Amino acid sequence: MLRRRGRCGAGEDTGHGDPLDAAQERRVRAVLALGGVAQADLPDGVQQVRLRLLERAARGHEAPRDVSAWAAVVASNLAMDWHRARRRQERLGERLASLRQHAHPSGEDSSVLSLAVARGLDDLPDAQRQVVVLRFYADLPVRSIAEELGVPEGTVKSRLHTAVRALRARLHEDEVV
Repeated sequence: MLRRRGRCGAGEDTGHGDPLDAAQERRVRAVLALGGVAQADLPDGVQQVRLRLLERAARGHEAPRDVSAWAAVVASNLAMDWHRARRRQERLGERLASLRQHAHPSGEDSSVLSLAVARGLDDLPDAQRQVVVLRFYADLPVRSIAEELGVPEGTVKSRLHTAVRALRARLHEDEVV
């Protein structure tokens, strides 16, 4: 049986201000697990759903008509995000492995590359350097960067494209890669 969660209805609050009851939490866990989220990450996923529900309330939005369904959709979206992040990490690992196969394994080469990238970053305009650092060093998705900077996603993508192209040219120019 699905319940609509109000602000503080009878029997709805666990005393801790938890926006999800036990049944809703189990459903969220199931959706996350079926979506491919690792067991170890399930508690974080449940917390993310809780946080989004609390943020919604903090913004003054009324509770969803069916909290259980809303939470399941949010959990499904989170599972897709986790899956994409895992795939992105796997692709990054594959790219790094292929670079290691082609590159010399000495620490000196790694230091030279690090210095060249740092110099290349220094040469970028502030806005481009900012998105490169947020995307590749902080591992934030384009959407989050756009939201945090208050710019459209297309602007972030454009800045990233231009910055990566400039960094690549700089590294080839310096004969680092």
